[in-house]
Amino acid sequence: MNLKLDIKPFSFDLLRPLQTSQGILKTKKGWLIHLQNSYGQSGWGEVAPLNSFEEKVCKKELIEIDKIISRDFLDNNLANWPKPIGFGIGSALAELDLLIGQGSNQDWLRPNSSAQLLSTNTSILDEVNQAVNQYQQKKNNLTLKLKVGIKCLKYEQTLVRHILDLLPSTGRLRLDANGGWNLVESEDWIQILENEPKLEWIEQPLPASEINQLWELSKRIPIALDESLVLEPSLYKSWKSWQIRRPLLEGDPRFLLNELNEGIGYRVISSTFETGIGRRWLNHLAALQEKGPTPTAPGLAPNWCPNSPLFDNDPKVVWDAA
Repeated sequence: MNLKLDIKPFSFDLLRPLQTSQGILKTKKGWLIHLQNSYGQSGWGEVAPLNSFEEKVCKKELIEIDKIISRDFLDNNLANWPKPIGFGIGSALAELDLLIGQGSNQDWLRPNSSAQLLSTNTSILDEVNQAVNQYQQKKNNLTLKLKVGIKCLKYEQTLVRHILDLLPSTGRLRLDANGGWNLVESEDWIQILENEPKLEWIEQPLPASEINQLWELSKRIPIALDESLVLEPSLYKSWKSWQIRRPLLEGDPRFLLNELNEGIGYRVISSTFETGIGRRWLNHLAALQEKGPTPTAPGLAPNWCPNSPLFDNDPKVVWDAA
């Protein structure tokens, strides 16, 4: 079966820069994917690499793909392309096959909530106070995420203590070091937080390759892996604690879709700042995770992307806005 492939670039600025231990993200660029079969049915996808190197590699690969292409060619090359392309093509094929979306047995699902990603500027405590006030009014779950490993250790530890003091007893805090700590710094943090009930987990405290040390830390405090999963995919099966799953960066999403449909726990869905086309998948996977054995708030980073048609739920509207 031959399919028609259309590719369209997109770009947008975040509402505010996001600083992590690995750098600052201001602008997101990528490509929208539209596959059509001979019956006029559509599948939509998104290729959204997170750094400039992957962006160049993906651009080169996408240029070389024909506009009229066989289904077998796409299936056979998914595992060979960069993972962001694997997601873009795999998600479009899944929609064409009615594994997800309209025509499937579930349609598009939406989660009930999301963790709130805090800014990395001087107004962090104001944000926390605002989030706590909203929680008290609405009585919904409150989960905050803070990027760390950016400023000096003592400053960040003092800041985290203030945030924990402001959180209600049912509130939860996630710390994300993006691999920016060393073992000594990690030990220092654990001594402070080891018995803290409001800490949900520390995400990727050590560099991605330091797997053995991460195993040891996880025996003392909840550790969630992110970058390590991308570096060593075998950890998807062997790491039994929390996994931060960023679908747009890990290739064909049908594998993760199957995991969640089968009720495998300790997965949390995380945004890499996507358009409305990619966001449909994040919402759906996050809703499945909420129904699973270990429900927790996904990391969808609300209020970080502009309010524009590029983030609409209708893929045709997103396509026209790109």
